[in-house]
Amino acid sequence: MKTIKIALDGPSGSGKSTIAKILSAKLDILYLDTGAMYRATALKALKLGVDTFDEKGVLGFINDLKLEIKYENGKQQTYLDGENVSDKIREPQVSMAASNISSLKCVRLKMVEMQRKISETTSCVLDGRDIGSYVLPNADYKFYITAGVNVRAERRFKELTEKGYNVDFDSLKKEIEERDYNDSHREFSPLVKAKDAIEIDTSNMTVEQVISTIMSHIKE
Repeated sequence: MKTIKIALDGPSGSGKSTIAKILSAKLDILYLDTGAMYRATALKALKLGVDTFDEKGVLGFINDLKLEIKYENGKQQTYLDGENVSDKIREPQVSMAASNISSLKCVRLKMVEMQRKISETTSCVLDGRDIGSYVLPNADYKFYITAGVNVRAERRFKELTEKGYNVDFDSLKKEIEERDYNDSHREFSPLVKAKDAIEIDTSNMTVEQVISTIMSHIKE
């Protein structure tokens, strides 16, 4: 049976992870949360006291990284050194560290190697910054999911406050702008809209409308 690969790219807070999860359930295919893989790598660096911009320091542990992606009760769970860190990797300090560490070539090469292996044998939806442009350049479908920076900051603020985090909106917006800059200006494999990707601005769209738009392209 032919496997299908769907790539969703876009900046932080554009809604691509939410879209990817719903899409995978609708199509009954695997959702591979690539961001969780980078977050877990960042968490490992933080635990070891390694600067997340220090390629030499990160090289010291990246090849022996014990990172597992498991699917339990229909949800992806992320394990680092045998521990389920699915909640820990969503903490605000890990978000920024993940943006930093993902700019390192050694980290991207390791993650991409893992992601490509999974996609070779399994139909899947991947979301990230460079899925359509670099990780899966031959993906069957490519979408670039975006939204205005204020909209993205509002979404992230709502998500974090609902989880009980005490966050400042302006700081959050500034962090998103920094992440946008980091992600789009990194030397190796930056955030970019693939030439053959369909752009969807979700600023004034409901999740249902975005899913419906994507499904209409897939059915074509």
